[in-house]
Amino acid sequence: MLMRTEPFRDIDRLFEQLAGTTSRPAVMHVDAERDGDDFYVYFDLPGVDPDSIDVTVERNVLQVRAERRRQARDGVEAVISERPMGVFSRQLFLGDTLDAGKLEATYDNGVLTLRLPVSDRAKPRRIAIGRGDTGRRQIKS
Repeated sequence: MLMRTEPFRDIDRLFEQLAGTTSRPAVMHVDAERDGDDFYVYFDLPGVDPDSIDVTVERNVLQVRAERRRQARDGVEAVISERPMGVFSRQLFLGDTLDAGKLEATYDNGVLTLRLPVSDRAKPRRIAIGRGDTGRRQIKS
């Protein structure tokens, strides 16, 4: 018995794992950078309603959750439907050096931007060195 194979089946399966499917969306893509005393994290969330975005921090774990829904319209038949829909979620582990209490978030042109400042206790600081009043002493043996 000859088994017929489809040469693109494995490529499709790999693409679904990377890009996600409508029932299981792909993970949101992230960039992060440090600019002086601030870290910036950028999440790609095109076509997401800003009201569906939820950002939480608990025990140094940052979680971003967002949902994109397909707009159903009466009398309209979908011909191609490739854009992932559903709930997207991503977790990042924050170091102790970041001040999550001062986290700021903005959403513009499909990109969620988070600004996390470095905590004051993690910043380098100069230690003053005092002078002793007695000067040098000779140790006798």
